Amino acid sequence: MAIRDFIDDHYKHFNAGELSRCVESLRGFLDLGGRLIVTIAGAMSTAEIGRSLAPAIRNQRVHAICCTGANLEEDLFSLVSRSDYETVANWRQQTRRDDADLARRGMNRVTDVAIPESTIVRIGEKMMELWEEAEVVGDSRFPHEYFYDLLLHGELDFSYPPEKSWLMAAADANLPIFTPGWEDSTLGNLLAAKVIDCSLKSNSIVRGGLDAMQSLADWYREDDSPTGILQVGGGISGDFAISVVPMLIQDAKVSVPLWSWFAQISESKPSYGGYSGALPNEKISWGKLDVDTPQFVIESDASIVLPLLLSSLE
Repeated sequence: MAIRDFIDDHYKHFNAGELSRCVESLRGFLDLGGRLIVTIAGAMSTAEIGRSLAPAIRNQRVHAICCTGANLEEDLFSLVSRSDYETVANWRQQTRRDDADLARRGMNRVTDVAIPESTIVRIGEKMMELWEEAEVVGDSRFPHEYFYDLLLHGELDFSYPPEKSWLMAAADANLPIFTPGWEDSTLGNLLAAKVIDCSLKSNSIVRGGLDAMQSLADWYREDDSPTGILQVGGGISGDFAISVVPMLIQDAKVSVPLWSWFAQISESKPSYGGYSGALPNEKISWGKLDVDTPQFVIESDASIVLPLLLSSLE
């Protein structure tokens, strides 16, 4: 049974029913020529979301990504050294001493996976070469453009199937990626450190958040197609992307349509104070969504729900 048929047959009520309705709505939206930006928070790259996101990108069901710096770099880390990762099966029982032991062995834990520090160092050295070249010629690029350069021209050895990497699929398609707050990432920290120790003269070789917002505004306006947003979690990636519309309308005084489709996968609650729990009706009050905009909120684990949703779009 195809995933779409399985969802239609079994997912009838509650969050399962919301997922089923979301799938059918999104398929219709895309089939009628809509564009979709997916915003990614959390540790979805380390959770191997590329297994379902990469095909969606190649099938032109996803047209842009807005993600945290961690998701950008961790898909690359996985691509070059997944075979060196360690599984932490009993992560719920992990003690402080267990994590201290990982640290001593040069392993960085992300819930149930430990990433070798040597991987980060190796990619950091490769990235440093690109930054130094950019500084010499006075170049300035977005974070993902350096990643694309490494993937397509860096002669990297892969230990993970590249067809299961969403970043590789994005690089092949030259997909627009917007990464607000990129400095809140391992490689972003490295760039700041290299400016502090004077290995680099300035951090201007990597374009920042204001440039990313302007680039997102250009992307939003470059096509007359209705544009939807699939928000995975909350935080900066979701808030940054969806805010481009009220910014254009209210601040830049530019006439653009509101978001034409919206769905959010989140486990947070509004009463906890987390943006992840901001329901669609609240977004209407901020001039992001319209009263008639299709809206879906699936209160569940994104590592379970997102692969089902993306795979059902095939």
